[in-house]
Amino acid sequence: MFSLCSFNSRRRASSTWIASWLMQHLVLCVFVMAVAHGQVRYSIPEEMTKGSLVGNIVQDLGLDVKRLKSGRARIFTEDSREYIGLNVDKGTLIVKERIDREELCGHKSPCSLHFQIILDNPMELHRIDVEILDINDNSPLFTKKEIHFQISELAIPGARYSLESAKDPDVGLHSLQTYKLNPNDNFMLKTLSHTDGTKYVEMVLQRPLDREKQAEYNLILTAFDGGTPPKTGTLKINVIVLDANDNAPIFTQSVYTALVAENAAKGSVVLQLSATDADQGTNKDVTYSFSESSSSVIDIFTIDPTSGDIIVTGILDFEKNKKYELNVVATDRGGLTDTAKVMVEITDVNDNAPVINLISFSSPLPENSAPETVIAMLNVKDLDSGKNGEVRCLINPSLPFRIRQSASNFYTLVTDELLDREKISEYNITITATDEGSPSFSTNKTLNLKISDVNDNAPVFQRQSYTAYVMENNSPGFSVLSVKAHDKDSGNNARISYFLEDILVNGVSASTYVSVNAESGEIIAVRSFDYEQTKEFNIRVKAQDGGNPSLSSNVSVKIIIQDQNDNAPQVLYPVQSGGSVVAEIVPRSADVGYLVTKVVAVDVDSGQNAWLSYKLQKATDRALFEVGLQNGEIRTVRQVTDKDAVKQRLAVVVEDNGQPSRSATVNVNVALADSFPEVLSEFTDFTHDKEYNDNLTFYLVLALAVVSFLFIVSIIAILSVKCYRWRRERMFYKSGANLPVIPYYPPLYADVGGTGTLQHVYNYDACRTTDSRKSDLKFVRPCSESIISLDNCGTQTLTHAQREKLVENPDDQVRNYVCTY
Repeated sequence: MFSLCSFNSRRRASSTWIASWLMQHLVLCVFVMAVAHGQVRYSIPEEMTKGSLVGNIVQDLGLDVKRLKSGRARIFTEDSREYIGLNVDKGTLIVKERIDREELCGHKSPCSLHFQIILDNPMELHRIDVEILDINDNSPLFTKKEIHFQISELAIPGARYSLESAKDPDVGLHSLQTYKLNPNDNFMLKTLSHTDGTKYVEMVLQRPLDREKQAEYNLILTAFDGGTPPKTGTLKINVIVLDANDNAPIFTQSVYTALVAENAAKGSVVLQLSATDADQGTNKDVTYSFSESSSSVIDIFTIDPTSGDIIVTGILDFEKNKKYELNVVATDRGGLTDTAKVMVEITDVNDNAPVINLISFSSPLPENSAPETVIAMLNVKDLDSGKNGEVRCLINPSLPFRIRQSASNFYTLVTDELLDREKISEYNITITATDEGSPSFSTNKTLNLKISDVNDNAPVFQRQSYTAYVMENNSPGFSVLSVKAHDKDSGNNARISYFLEDILVNGVSASTYVSVNAESGEIIAVRSFDYEQTKEFNIRVKAQDGGNPSLSSNVSVKIIIQDQNDNAPQVLYPVQSGGSVVAEIVPRSADVGYLVTKVVAVDVDSGQNAWLSYKLQKATDRALFEVGLQNGEIRTVRQVTDKDAVKQRLAVVVEDNGQPSRSATVNVNVALADSFPEVLSEFTDFTHDKEYNDNLTFYLVLALAVVSFLFIVSIIAILSVKCYRWRRERMFYKSGANLPVIPYYPPLYADVGGTGTLQHVYNYDACRTTDSRKSDLKFVRPCSESIISLDNCGTQTLTHAQREKLVENPDDQVRNYVCTY
């Protein structure tokens, strides 16, 4: 992402400079590059005023100001000074302190500030890089304001005079670029370069000098940088023409070479220069000095002006700088000069110890490893050169290992014989690296090698067999039990994985029933078990170690399924249909106890889970109807009157006796009418009746329950227990201690999702009396002997005549054979 901003150049402090210089406008291209992990980079010019905008950190990092405040955003720098500040209220970075690129980085380019923005809750760290761009705020500067030359009038054209080089702390185009000499009638400039690329200038005589015409020359040397407009620095050059010295000094060599050890003490003589002058008297006296172009080495070397000795004054380091180039000037009393070049080479001494870097290391090592097995690879390096950098590596010869050189500076540690873990399970191998210097340096590195065992023990289970009990209808992923085995081996040989053996359970793979966690040995149910389908099954679990070859053992696991109340009652009659309305007709002349209809329901569970009871949940007029608790018969409890509404709707709940109990609800439509046309007209829009506002009822009941929950629960529990005991006592009393049995019509129930029951086909004998509580139900024989034909849904609908016949002959025994699917 790129954005543009502009800034004003730094104003000059001097009022005269403000008057002479126009305000400079620089256009800065500030770019922000967002990278992964919250890193942003800005570029700003140096010398920006305090409070200047650096960038919008909220926008560039994709944050918001609220996050900065809640995270207590702050800036962390590794340095003590903070040049950049964070405005948390605006989400911007601003200049906190004046930034001088030259003071901060010198000639280093690029120059960057690195800091982090830290946020808490949650912790975030964003790296910010601010590159400080150079502006042309420094002019080229000479260390001296004026220099003087004494040049003989006999100096021949081509004579060279070294000039001081200007210094410009700016970088790039803003640094020193060119020089100009004015006037240049008698002299010209020649720009030269050192071997390191730095430039220096010499003044070259173009025309012979004549002291009688002009005894002194005042020249101006101007240094220009690359700014727009360029800045300059000036040096005054005063040339005094001397009389009648016609011989210049001459060095014995144009180029001198010298070797100096890097540990040479301060004051050591590097080389003695010598220049001769053919003149007589004082004109032959020669003095020695470094040229202006060698000012960068004056902290390292100095020269005796009389003897020409070059002396060490600084610290030499071969590893930092291996060579120095010096320019020396010999000047006689008449001002004639000659120059020579001195090449000083630094020789290495043994001042660095070897460094051992561990590249790779194999530990633990199997005890059956063959000889010549590579244990470790090392890189050994010495910063010195020559003999001082040659290294030898040694280990204790009593150890069953040896070290050999595989390549330059690379060594391998290998086994020399077979190892025995039972004798020695661990070795401390000390590697010594020694260089060939004098005196020599050495470095030690110790490796701790552990010897691992081979796989010679199979896993052993804690038990010979396991048994687990699981309640049916468990959720997939249910933990059945855990098996555990242990291995006497160590390391990877003792790492045990558990697997389920692929055996058949009820004709299918055992993996369709359970799975085994390979790490923990936990047996997990893959599906939901059904007691009616599978009561128990056996599996085998294998424990296998991680050795090569691996060893294993098996254990048998028996899983027993326990039954629970997992099926809700199913209503067979009345049949619920969403497309049409079926209503029971009750004449208005009906007496008390009139049989309206009978709710028939079944439960595929067995035992108490299949005992059903019927309750009236909702009714248009609860005082008009009641439902038989055991038989599901809906009867009138009072005389039907003309004031009763024609349309009556009843909701009957069927509950089983399981723990917890399950239930089903059926809606029964009843029409109070004496003729069919009346019923038809009243029920034309029956399906469009306004539904109960179930949501409102729910919230009202919930509010009531919150206020009086404990009190209501206690009262209901006490009344329920007493009522239940009272009804059971009456039931046993009237039925002659025979338990009432509800007609049971189990369907052929298909397995859906692995949670259903097996297909059941039953036949029952139903014995009915005038007292429904004395009716009985007896299991007789399989449904294959049924003689009653059923429709596809597995239910039989009785006609009105058949129901009337049952009412008229309640004492008859009726044998019902029902097969449902």
